[in-house]
Amino acid sequence: MSGSNFVDYVKIFCRSGRGGAGSAHFRREKYIPKGGPDGGDGGRGGHVIVKGNAQMWTLLHLKFRKHIFAEHGGCGSGARSSGKDGADEYLEVPLGTVAKDAETGEVLFEITEDGEEQILKQGGRGGLGNWNFKSATNQTPRYSQPGEDEKEGWCILELKVLADVGLVGFPNAGKSTLLSVVSAAKPEIADYPFTTLVPNLGIVSYRDDRSFCMADIPGIIEGAHEGKGLGLRFLRHIERNSMLLFMVPADADNIRDEYFVLLNELEKFNPELLDKQRFLVITKCDMLDEELMAEMAQEIEDIPHMFISSVARIGIVELKDKIWNILNE
Repeated sequence: MSGSNFVDYVKIFCRSGRGGAGSAHFRREKYIPKGGPDGGDGGRGGHVIVKGNAQMWTLLHLKFRKHIFAEHGGCGSGARSSGKDGADEYLEVPLGTVAKDAETGEVLFEITEDGEEQILKQGGRGGLGNWNFKSATNQTPRYSQPGEDEKEGWCILELKVLADVGLVGFPNAGKSTLLSVVSAAKPEIADYPFTTLVPNLGIVSYRDDRSFCMADIPGIIEGAHEGKGLGLRFLRHIERNSMLLFMVPADADNIRDEYFVLLNELEKFNPELLDKQRFLVITKCDMLDEELMAEMAQEIEDIPHMFISSVARIGIVELKDKIWNILNE
């Protein structure tokens, strides 16, 4: 999933179809010069519908499609013939997509299941034809209903990555390196901050053909909940993960402090994130000897943790076992 192809935010203008007008027609045949009203109803305008597709991972296909218009409904005609319903316009999106009103910011719905459909803009109802209004006292109604107007407006579609495990940490904590070691994902890896600019997903193979999905979230910095660094743009991806793997490098000034800074950023962004299962991983432990590792472990003995080195392949199998046990508790 390259940076140029991963799109997790689009703003689109949507317009549903207008309902067709009802007909004010009267029956006129060779031997029936004064037949009754027989105007048909107008057709319904097309909806703009969002549909979940489990085979999609990005909103790239909507990036350059800014205007979505559904078809208008057809008008009614004689012989009680109803107008044609307008064709619905379907927008297929990845699972984990949230739809919002662009003006108010209100969350309209979220798509979490394959094939799930939600109406983003509802088509207008068709108008009633004049045969609906005939009565004993009004036998020749010469009027019918117009169709309902279309609904239109700007909408936002945001993707929140769905994964079993989310990797959380400061820039250069070793998140991308771990993902590249335990899965077939090939994220960009370099020794400068913010190498990862988009979330990367990888399927981690486990014992007996079992597997789980891991997401490498771009690095968080202090103040991310206020929009600093990559900020709010990627914090939302953490909301969809079953478990959070906090990653702090062994050469950090204070592992305990860094862990609680990360925890604080998540709490300020969304307090519900603290309800998720979480586990601390100290990376780059190949730089440590056993004595130093024991000292560091004492400082964080109240926090469930593990030392690993992705480059030296230290503790990787044990980490996968731990993740699997937490996910299946």
